[in-house]
Amino acid sequence: MTGTKALGTRPGMLSDKVAFITGAGRGIGATAARLFAREGAAVVLAARTESQLADVVDQIRDDGGTADYVLTDLTDAASIQAAVDTVIRLHNRLDVAFNNAGVSVPHTPMVNATEQNFDLVTTVNYKGVFLSMTAEIRAIRATAGTGAIVNNSSVGSFRGSPGLGPYAATKRAVNSLTETAAAEHGPEGIRVNAIAPGTTMTGVIRRWAEEEPAAVDRLNSLTPLRRAAEPDEIAEAAAWLLSDRASFVTGVCLPVDGGLRA
Repeated sequence: MTGTKALGTRPGMLSDKVAFITGAGRGIGATAARLFAREGAAVVLAARTESQLADVVDQIRDDGGTADYVLTDLTDAASIQAAVDTVIRLHNRLDVAFNNAGVSVPHTPMVNATEQNFDLVTTVNYKGVFLSMTAEIRAIRATAGTGAIVNNSSVGSFRGSPGLGPYAATKRAVNSLTETAAAEHGPEGIRVNAIAPGTTMTGVIRRWAEEEPAAVDRLNSLTPLRRAAEPDEIAEAAAWLLSDRASFVTGVCLPVDGGLRA
């Protein structure tokens, strides 16, 4: 029909973008990788476990998408830089990045938290995001010129989180890094946002639900939508923030929590 686009021909949210995703071997990261590829991005996945990454890449390629992976230690600056350099080698630029990688530790009051677990969540969830984000900003600036980054935070970052003190503190730190990077790099056209998922049915939460069903049921009872999210619902929010459809959104930490903070 002359002058009218046929239904279903609208480009994907991330068409022609080159996307880098950390923690992409499973859970929200793997779901995001598959979604970003369906939305038109060429994706490069990063994590520590090669078998998981290879499985996700194979799934994306089987569906006609463009995907590669790179083994990455997200606690090591040189490893992160090498991963970002691999993106540039493969695609000559970086447009968008989703810093999803993170770890949790057993739920316990802070007085019982171990120094080992404190150091683990701080190194991966805080330092790892800082190292990833700074490497990505340099790469975007040097290649695509403009772009977007989304960091994965948590609804627990907004208030006290009994039983999750060190974990929630690292996520609050991610919010601060996000806001600062948005303010510093907005003038050059690099947007930086975060998402703050509520209860999400990743493998970790499913195992927790099997071990302590009452705990997850309680969280769902506090959530106005009365359920947990599926990983694809979180990935959709990240995809939108990375896309040009969110072109005037930066410095935001977006709750994707079923109304838990309402």
